Amino acid sequence: MKKILHIPNYYNPHTGGIEQTTEDFVNSIKGEYDQRVLCFKDAKGTITEEVNGILVTRVGCQAKLMSQSIAYHYKREMKRLMTEFQPDVVVFHFPNPYVARYLMKYLKNKKFKFILYWHLDITKQKVLGKLFKKQTLNLLNYADKIISTSPNYVKGSEFLPQFENKIKIIPSCVNESRVEVNDEINKKALEIKKKYEGKNIIFAFGRHVEYKGLTYLIKASKLLDDSYVVLIGGSGPLTDELKKEAEADKKVSFLGRLSLDDLKAHFVAADIFAFPSITKNEAFGLGLAEAMGFGKPTVTFTIDGSGVNYVALKDVTCLEVPNRDFESYAEALKTLANNNELKEKFSLNARKRFEEILTYNKYVLNIKELLKEVVGNE
Repeated sequence: MKKILHIPNYYNPHTGGIEQTTEDFVNSIKGEYDQRVLCFKDAKGTITEEVNGILVTRVGCQAKLMSQSIAYHYKREMKRLMTEFQPDVVVFHFPNPYVARYLMKYLKNKKFKFILYWHLDITKQKVLGKLFKKQTLNLLNYADKIISTSPNYVKGSEFLPQFENKIKIIPSCVNESRVEVNDEINKKALEIKKKYEGKNIIFAFGRHVEYKGLTYLIKASKLLDDSYVVLIGGSGPLTDELKKEAEADKKVSFLGRLSLDDLKAHFVAADIFAFPSITKNEAFGLGLAEAMGFGKPTVTFTIDGSGVNYVALKDVTCLEVPNRDFESYAEALKTLANNNELKEKFSLNARKRFEEILTYNKYVLNIKELLKEVVGNE
């Protein structure tokens, strides 16, 4: 049985898009490959534990520098796994520049196939990006295969276009179970609809951070009349600031963190899903993909080089407006709310696109095909 070592920043139960995608990769080939995971944990001490049948080594993090985890014993743990486990394939989840410097030693004389999973460019920390430019190019050169989540991201990347011959597009996915509903969820959705009877329900959720663009949704809400409600799920460092910005707008309600059943109920109840992300830090948009699984018409911003505008297609599954233009965003919400035929068209197309490229089953097929190309049928 071939052996695969996965190297993300964090892993389940830590939540996030990259963590979820890493776990999807692991689960998609469970039982067919012997797998290990090497990652950080936000506490001192190193542990190895089993997570859903997979051994995960978590190295205690002593500090953060420019949002990057620093762990004194990481080098030692990587050496141990490379020596004892001897992987046939290493899957490295980018960006993770401080770990990449330890990996580079093994790449120079690599005895394994190397898959570089390119989640996003280093966009927020400009200095960091310049500092590690040579290292990034080395990673790309050493890679046997590079995974990108969308052709849009390849096109808009500083680095990826020159390595297109190595790139395989594998869209991230949403497990079909996350868009399945039962009678209890439908009952909750009806209660939400009853609470806001006669209103156009606009739903948004995600971490309350700058790149999610929720401030622009709040600005857009102020241009809507009282026939709308804007329900915002999630939490984050900007929650208090967003609440302050919206305090005079009675149309806006903050729901906090939602259980999966409550999240599903709000998706079912919503007339429109708002996805106002504004930068390439939103590399793909799993929340957007999830909304499409529920057949929800959406409104997005144009984000150059982001996969958002690949996941949702302009005038096919969504209305797309110029980035940060909250006035146009408000007009798009009004257009959808007042055009049932357009909403129905987008709804059907959204569900169709979800089934074609965004399901977990499709992701599994893509990963297995990739590994067949890398290690063959042995």
